[in-house]
Amino acid sequence: MAPFLTTGIGSMPRRPWLFENRTGLDGKHDHYGKGGKWSVPEDKLRSAQDDATRIAIRIQEKAGLDIISDGEQRRTNYVTHLTKNMGGFDYSYLQAKEMRGGRRTLLAGSCTQSIEHKKAIIVDDLAFLKTETDKLVKMTLPGPMTVVDSTNNNFYATEQDMAFAWATAINKEAKLLDDLGVDIIQFDEPAFSRYPEKVEKWGIEALDRCVSDLKCSTAVHVCYGYPQPGLLRPVNDSYETIIALLEQSKVDQLALEFEGADLDPQLLKHCPSKTVIFGCVFNSDEVMEKPDNVAKRLCEAAEFIDPMKIQAAPDCGLVMMNDQTALQKLSILVEGANIARKKLGFQI
Repeated sequence: MAPFLTTGIGSMPRRPWLFENRTGLDGKHDHYGKGGKWSVPEDKLRSAQDDATRIAIRIQEKAGLDIISDGEQRRTNYVTHLTKNMGGFDYSYLQAKEMRGGRRTLLAGSCTQSIEHKKAIIVDDLAFLKTETDKLVKMTLPGPMTVVDSTNNNFYATEQDMAFAWATAINKEAKLLDDLGVDIIQFDEPAFSRYPEKVEKWGIEALDRCVSDLKCSTAVHVCYGYPQPGLLRPVNDSYETIIALLEQSKVDQLALEFEGADLDPQLLKHCPSKTVIFGCVFNSDEVMEKPDNVAKRLCEAAEFIDPMKIQAAPDCGLVMMNDQTALQKLSILVEGANIARKKLGFQI
């Protein structure tokens, strides 16, 4: 196996004919409430989602990615698609929720009862994905801290209690995916970078409970942070601390954002035992990288960690892009990884 396997983070561009986006950052939209709505009738929804998923897969395959996701085409939101299908959450009445360390306030649902895994949620999605590609496949799930930070807690005594309850419940879903033959399960934790103290106090333990007794490879994606008008990037410069803490976790792979923030790959010295999903393409259409620059970044990362333990990826999901831009970004990623392999003397 060559170094620098190429992978997406999870989400891919949506179909405008399938989904009506209701995402907003001004508190007037229910980004963590209903999260949007489908634009096709219920009786045609599954078939339309199948078509959307096929398009997402084909874009990734055309670009040449080694590891494929379903592009999260069946989810109105990466958090609420899972929480709404778990026992214990109520989205009939939305309440204001301050999230991401005060970075935004949005309308959100609430945890009102004990969190319970009552049914398979994305297992059929994985089954469909496996019929559509012969590549390695990845599925994504929201991590405990991000669920806690995206939902009003009206039941548990503490955030930690709610996080551990979610971890126990989502681990049951992860085991079903594992049994079906998923190659990688990635837990998305954008909230980690906002709360390094909580990561140390209970975030790592909650994450470890998510991956308990899984046979497949496991990953966690930690966002670095994105600029908003009037706010500096990042809100909390915590990556070094969090990477060091994640080195002690039971997760196999760390999906980290290096490109958009131009972070120093020396940070990888803090996680020598982990495979790193190295963000070397910015998930913004404002910048189009060059393959040689991607290769340069990957080779720089290989100075601090075994290149066989580096995967090349975008910083984050590509849901906000159009198909053409996503394909171009991923193609540049693959070309850059091939250049890096040659530079290090590996055959393609």
